[in-house]
Order: sequence, then structure tokens, then C-alpha cells
Amino acid sequence: MRTLVTTGGRRAATDVEEITRCFANCAVDGFWLDIESPDETDYQLLEETFKFHSLTIEDVRHQNQRPKVDEYPDYNFAVIFQAEWRDDEIKSQEHHLYVGANYLISVHAEPTPVLRELQDRVEKSPELTKGQPAFLTYLVIDALVDATFPVLEKLDETVDQLEDDITQKASPESLNRIYHLKSQVTEMRRFLGAQRDVFQRLITHGIHLQQQDMTLYYRDVYDHIVRQYETVDSVRDLLTSAMDVYLSTVSNRLNQTVKALTVIASLFLPLSFLTGFYGMNFALLVSVLEAPYVAFFIGVGTMVLAIGFQLFLFRRRGWI
Repeated sequence: MRTLVTTGGRRAATDVEEITRCFANCAVDGFWLDIESPDETDYQLLEETFKFHSLTIEDVRHQNQRPKVDEYPDYNFAVIFQAEWRDDEIKSQEHHLYVGANYLISVHAEPTPVLRELQDRVEKSPELTKGQPAFLTYLVIDALVDATFPVLEKLDETVDQLEDDITQKASPESLNRIYHLKSQVTEMRRFLGAQRDVFQRLITHGIHLQQQDMTLYYRDVYDHIVRQYETVDSVRDLLTSAMDVYLSTVSNRLNQTVKALTVIASLFLPLSFLTGFYGMNFALLVSVLEAPYVAFFIGVGTMVLAIGFQLFLFRRRGWI
């Protein structure tokens, strides 16, 4: 799906001839073409109509790139990542931007609500597409970068809730959740680190072909990415702490179980000794305990006294 935004407004761009005509007048009318879920006709449009390098087309086709800005004689090719919270997981979206002197072309494989909101804003202020291509590029990049902040807030809330659940009841599902989130956070940290390096270069060199001074704007984006990177680091530490809490909780629960079983086994030690000793049927023991019911009451009384003494001793030492 193609969406074309110019000073004339926003509209679906299905006709290649119309796109070519608007592209030829981009210096006058502005030009932002957003391509969602590209197919073969879109790849052909990028290669034959806009004359973009085949290496950039290959990057768009295969995805799995790293954040970067490649300079070509007539345009720049940028790869920007955006995080999204979907299905209780962190998903990363890869966006490809063709940045020219008077135009911007964005390509992404999945729907991006933040870009649609930005298109609504640009449609209300069409002057953003004309004479200010550098500022329009900044708006798109800033929208994609800032979309990661809600994901980090949701992630922080999820980790806090996970720690509370572990404290109440440590289950194997909680451990699996920790490992899963830690893997996703590590992936996010990887692309945020690369993205930070890209914008560190942009705040000093900028994007060539767009001569307007955008240093302050890209510095703002760089600050946002640094904050996100630091937040991801802190969340990763929280996940490590949550794993430690899980292991401590499981260990404490195991200790309580072992202590209870040890107390029960200890109570049966004197009972087993008494029954075993008097069950050997020595003549001396039989002759001493010949009176009716004497043997029964002496045996039961001895066992009760032994158990009572053990419980008193365990309580005095703080074992129970």
C-alpha cells in the first residue's frame, strides 16, 4: 500500500504515472511517499522510477539489517528500528528511508500507526512537505524513535508485576517469562546501541543533500536514544534481579520443605528405637513387663515423653 503526501494533501498512490509526475515536481510541491508491505511492483518502482541502487533494494527485500545511514550521490539510505509491544512481547520493526534533497520515501513491512498519525499532522500543515525536507525527515525519524518509549514503560511495568508474582509464588512459567523477556531486551539493546552510534555521527555531519542545519534536532533524537539505551540497561538489571529473586524463593521454599521432613523424620527416630529394642523379645524384658497392660502404657508413655522432649528442644533452638 502506497500513501503519497504533498502540499496537495494525502492520498493513496496506486498510479505510477502520478507518482512520477509528483516526484518530478518535488522541489515545488514536496514529496513523501510511504510504502507499506512492499511487493514486486513496489520494488520495481524503487529501482526503475526512482533509480535507487540495487543494494538498497536488496536490503529492503531481505530486512534484518542494522541501523545505518549510507550515502549515495543523489540520496541517502537510512535504516531505523522501532520497538512495538504486541501480543505481550516486544517486536522490532525495520524502516527504510530514502532521503533526497527534496523528497522522502519510507518503506516498512508492517503497519505503523505513528507514521499514520504523522501523515495526519503533515496533511494539516502541508508546508512541512515543501521547502523543509530536512525537517520532514526529522519528524519521521523522531516519531519512529519516540514510539519506543511506551514499549519501555510497558516493559518496566511487566518486570515489576513479574517480581510480585515471583514473591507470591515462584513457578516455572515465571522463569520462562524472565528468560524470554531477557532475550528480547538483549535484542532491543543491540539495535538501540547501533542506532545511538548512527545519530552520534549525524549530530556532527548531518545528512548530506539537506543543507538545512538540523544539528539541534538530531541531537534531540540522540538524547532520546541514549535515554532508551540506559532504560534498557536498567530493565536488564531488573530481570537479572528477578531471576535472583526466583532462585532465592525456590531455595527458601525447598529449605522449608526439607526442614519439615527432617523434623518428622527426627520424631520417628526414638519411636523406631523403642519399638525395635522392645521387639527383640529378650527374656529379661519379658519378665519385667509381665503385668497386664503395663508394657503398653510404659511403651506409649515413653514414646510421648520422647516426642515432647524433642519438640521442646527443637523449639528452644529455633528449628521450628
